[in-house]
Amino acid sequence: MFRSYFKIAWRNLLKNRGYSSINIVGLAAGMTVATLIGLWIADELSFDSYFDNHARIAEVMLDQTDKGIVYTGPTIASPVEEPLRSKFGGDFKAIALCSYANETIVAFGDKKLVMPARWVQADFPEMFTLHMLAGTRQALKDPSTILLSRSVAKALFGDADPMNKMVRADNRHDLTVGGVFEDLPQNTTFANTKMLMPWHNPQNWNFTVTDWDNHSCLLFVQLADHANLEQVSQKIRSLPTPHIKDWKEEITLFAFDRLHLYGSEQLNGEANNAHIQFVWLFGTIGGFVLLLACINFMNLSTARSESRAKEVGIRKTIGSVRGQLVGQFLTESIVVVLAAFVLSLVLTQLTLPFFNTLANKQTTIPWTSPAFWMTALGFALFTGLISGSYPAFYLSAFNPARVLKGAVKTGRLALLPRKVLVVVQFTVSVTLIICTVVVFKQVEFAKSRMAGFSRDGLITVYINTPELNTHFDMIANEAMRTGAIENVARTSQSPAHFGNNNSVEWRGKDPNLVIFFNNVAVTPTFGKTVGWKIKEGRDFHAHTPDSTSVLLNEAAIKVMGFKDPIGETIVFWDKPYTVAGVVHDMITQSPYEPVQPAIFLPDGWMGVILMKLNPALTVQEAIAKLEPVFKKNNPSGPFEFSFVDQAFGHKFASEERIGKLAAFFTILAVFISCLGLFGLASFVAAQRTKEIGIRKVLGASVTNLWQMLSKDFVVLVLISCAISIPLSVWLMGDWLEHYDYRTSITWHVLAGSAFGAFAITLLTVSFQAIRAAVSNPVKSLRSE
Repeated sequence: MFRSYFKIAWRNLLKNRGYSSINIVGLAAGMTVATLIGLWIADELSFDSYFDNHARIAEVMLDQTDKGIVYTGPTIASPVEEPLRSKFGGDFKAIALCSYANETIVAFGDKKLVMPARWVQADFPEMFTLHMLAGTRQALKDPSTILLSRSVAKALFGDADPMNKMVRADNRHDLTVGGVFEDLPQNTTFANTKMLMPWHNPQNWNFTVTDWDNHSCLLFVQLADHANLEQVSQKIRSLPTPHIKDWKEEITLFAFDRLHLYGSEQLNGEANNAHIQFVWLFGTIGGFVLLLACINFMNLSTARSESRAKEVGIRKTIGSVRGQLVGQFLTESIVVVLAAFVLSLVLTQLTLPFFNTLANKQTTIPWTSPAFWMTALGFALFTGLISGSYPAFYLSAFNPARVLKGAVKTGRLALLPRKVLVVVQFTVSVTLIICTVVVFKQVEFAKSRMAGFSRDGLITVYINTPELNTHFDMIANEAMRTGAIENVARTSQSPAHFGNNNSVEWRGKDPNLVIFFNNVAVTPTFGKTVGWKIKEGRDFHAHTPDSTSVLLNEAAIKVMGFKDPIGETIVFWDKPYTVAGVVHDMITQSPYEPVQPAIFLPDGWMGVILMKLNPALTVQEAIAKLEPVFKKNNPSGPFEFSFVDQAFGHKFASEERIGKLAAFFTILAVFISCLGLFGLASFVAAQRTKEIGIRKVLGASVTNLWQMLSKDFVVLVLISCAISIPLSVWLMGDWLEHYDYRTSITWHVLAGSAFGAFAITLLTVSFQAIRAAVSNPVKSLRSE
């Protein structure tokens, strides 16, 4: 019986090659989207599963509460570690402080590399079960030892044994290679970490920090086998509270497995970097795109019901029961889906490099995984049942007596389900179009926001060797003489991102108010280099001592409430400063949020060299002139620089990635919908061939016939637009609420998207309509 089902299914595929091709291509496109999204979701859900202990690891998070505002973040004061270990050590298998990844120069002989490195405590390699290729995870117990990734060891030592070789870090201290670990996968928290240095080395400035107010590192713990995360978290919660005077501070444990999906930073419980929303978003899109492909199959199968009505009537007359007919039609759909599944695997493999580029992933099809094949085949079977269910039950329900009399002419009610499915298809497609346009509009809106300074031609060089620090004046003078730059300055932070936050005191301040300011140490030439605008007062004096002056931005003046800020005194780190000027706000943090208050100080550690390239030269020419200057004055390190505009552009990466992925899926969704519309238009035109011939004989023009054949489809798309527009406004309005600085959803976007869908529909339907309208009526009427 099943053999005959497959044989009949195969014959029907060959007999109706056109409709079969549309079904297979449409389903393959939908399954390709679903497969790509499935691989992406699997990669997201398996984030950090590379580490053997991932289920028992937690990150210690900081909770700061002030005026009802609760901030939760990962940056911890290093003194937390000691009492955590001494008072609650029984609840943990391992505890490890960890610095943020910093660009570090590592040198061996004449070879010099710049790579992300972290200072970590000795428990770190064992806690995260680094896969050691040489040496042991215990090596960092020696404060003069270093662990390298395989790629770094290969770059430094080639095929030679790296063990016990001496390398120099930042031209400050020598370290012995104590081990080599496998490079960490991209879908891990520490993917960019290429070198681990011992926490207890004297060169690690975090090692000597005892101030509970100095939040500068990360802290990870591995729970003991008997420990419960919630209970332990409650036990340690108030550990830092007695040490903080100006605000309430607590700590809590956050499961390591949840960090990537649910975000490591929160404000009043709202995560600002959670990925779970993208998992739900793209999972939903994948489901809908696959649904569109299934709808195509349902529509074309039911549209062709008349041509198979007599087959159903004869089979029922000779004894077939409905269950057998249902089995027959489901088998046909499964055969189509299996063909589409094979094609979708080919399409997935071909599009995967492009998709990985868009999604910033390194996913691959796990060809050798039994779990993948079981899931994929189950998914194909499920798709076949879903796409074939409605046609199977619809066709098998025909009354044999009626169909054999030729009484299966479809009326208005019979066409209703098909029209509903077309409306669903284009509702999804138009909604995706509008949502994609709004995402891109939001990105462009943020990019067009006035920056308050010029990023063009600004480059930064981080001071990561003693030579860059001591030779700065010489480097600045020689660089100016080359003509490669217009201005040069030193600063504590790149204009691409101001990150340091500290409290400031001023006259009339509410003693209960805690406001954190970006504090940026700069040389007097900083303002001229970045091209900021002075709103009131003056800039720093360039040639006379100005060590007690400070400049504020507009956001700081607003917070302080000064009507005439020039000459006011503020106190920072117990030192009084006089406000000399006010600069216009500079956008250096998130372009979607209000500018934070900032103070610009003339003193303090300045670890960044900032240069403005000469616009009269090309970038290549300017860099070629600068490189010899840095090599001469900093022979121990390579000339490494970054562009401020590119670094700032990374702030748009997440939204741009969403927009590009959404556009990719939208194009495929529209293609699938139009493919189904093309098939339906073709079938309708074939059904009405004789009617078209009679109308032409009676004088109907090509335009009249085109309007007749296109009208029904256009009406359905207009209904879809009427549904999708309010749905899109609601969905994207909710999405935009997450941004303080956001665009609006204008009627131009809605009308343009609807018009685009309308135009695509006409183009799709018109081909078949005009083809039928210009056909020779003699051929269609000859048999009559």
